[in-house]
Amino acid sequence: MTPQDIHPAGPNRRRFLAASAGGALAACSSPQPEPEASQASEEPALDGGFIDGHVHVWTPDTEAYPISPKFEKAGMKPPSFTPEELFAHCRPLGVERINLIQMSFYQDDHRYMLDMMASHPGIFAGTGLLTDITADGARPADRMRELGDKGLKAFRIGGRSSADGPGWMEHPNFKELYKVASERGLILSFLVNPADLAEVERLCTEFPDAPVIIDHLARLRVASPTLAEDTEKLLRLADRPKVWVKVGAFYALSADGPPYVDLLPLIQRVVSTFGAERCMWESDCPFQVQPPNTYAASVELIRDRADFLSTEQKRQLLSKTAESLLFT
Repeated sequence: MTPQDIHPAGPNRRRFLAASAGGALAACSSPQPEPEASQASEEPALDGGFIDGHVHVWTPDTEAYPISPKFEKAGMKPPSFTPEELFAHCRPLGVERINLIQMSFYQDDHRYMLDMMASHPGIFAGTGLLTDITADGARPADRMRELGDKGLKAFRIGGRSSADGPGWMEHPNFKELYKVASERGLILSFLVNPADLAEVERLCTEFPDAPVIIDHLARLRVASPTLAEDTEKLLRLADRPKVWVKVGAFYALSADGPPYVDLLPLIQRVVSTFGAERCMWESDCPFQVQPPNTYAASVELIRDRADFLSTEQKRQLLSKTAESLLFT
């Protein structure tokens, strides 16, 4: 990931996945309706009402919703992922509410996400994108307040976005963001690698009341030769009671692909350390639904295959944690 591109897309995203998830993303295609879920264990299925903690949506209508000059329309892959396309995947699996993540195509123009939230009341929460945090004259804390007033609950920050290496959050603007998070209860949502977590921990120690989410299991990949030590970097944050973890993006983190059972030992370790009440499931659509990956496979890993979780713990990951953080 480059400092200028908080959430890589198209070819950049495929390079990101190769670097941080141990494999390239399959060629993107227009999503198709999800097949019915299968049962992978004898444990009774939960009764739906699930919340997806992490989804990107966008429209091919770049006249109404222009993309940033940093991107080209040809790089929007898939070319469309609207709420209606999302619902075709998630609703058959019992996923009823979704936390939308501002897509990098739009950079700081949050109109599409805000419009989708307004047109689907009660269905979507929203996580904004903070861009150019350390640029001359940047006032990201003011932007955070402004978007918070419009209903956004969380704000995404990319690791090393200041290009300063290990001390990537030394710029005073990051302290301002933590202050606003502490004062308003707005959440800082971090897209980071394990090497970036020390800075997150440092500011969480200085601002213990600031709520923080770590996206995508801190991009811990099963095939990494440093998985054990990298996992410890994430688990250290369990001592900070205001830190939560998103458990998902399985398409990127698994070495074997669906049904992603190679991720279960890592998930067990994270959930047992943080507690289920501080973990939430996420799909990271539309990337999770690019073949051979499916939405069903992501849901089923938690719902049906994580036998170390009780039914109540599964319900916590699949709905209750996200509900308490993002829908209250």
